[in-house]
Amino acid sequence: MTNNDILRRLRFTFDLSDDMMIKTFSLGEMTVSRTEISSWLKKEETEGYCKITDFQFATFLNGFIIFKRGKKEGGQPIPEKRLTNNIILRKLKIALNLKDEDILQMLESVEYPISKHELSAFFRKPDNEKYRICHDQIMRNFLNGMQKNYKGDFEDKTEEKKLSKLILKKPELKKTQLRKPEIKKPQIDKQMQENPNKMKIIKVKPRRPRI
Repeated sequence: MTNNDILRRLRFTFDLSDDMMIKTFSLGEMTVSRTEISSWLKKEETEGYCKITDFQFATFLNGFIIFKRGKKEGGQPIPEKRLTNNIILRKLKIALNLKDEDILQMLESVEYPISKHELSAFFRKPDNEKYRICHDQIMRNFLNGMQKNYKGDFEDKTEEKKLSKLILKKPELKKTQLRKPEIKKPQIDKQMQENPNKMKIIKVKPRRPRI
């Protein structure tokens, strides 16, 4: 994921207007224009797109921490010249005042559970033997869980499209009229039709029992 991708997700999740984003940058001690904000929020294939640098995005995240939690006593943190997913995840954890359990719950809410040991490895120093790189898949699912937690309307539309193709539509049954079975009438002689009272009587001789 790029810095621009994460910036767009933060803007959408927390309903950050242009003025609020400009203020967030200013809290990190950087002055930006509305034109720059607009160019960073555009997608790569869109005309006027501009890539936000690591230093600029680190400044925004530092300002986002102050925006969410207020300014602490002491000096302003220096923005990193090179960002990683591990650093971004740690800054968002601080800004949103999240505990490890909160992050694990967010990941689980989007069906991407990880263990507490895996999560803690992302926050260790790079020279630590237990340090693990936070890959884009982890960051993407964390942002999905964050959006679901704070905005409550996250839907994986791509998965819905895949599932919708697998659902078979029930065929419509045509209503057919049931035909009554044809009952053949017994054939009657013409004489009986003309004179129904005239009936032929057939005599049956009784059989003698065999001895």
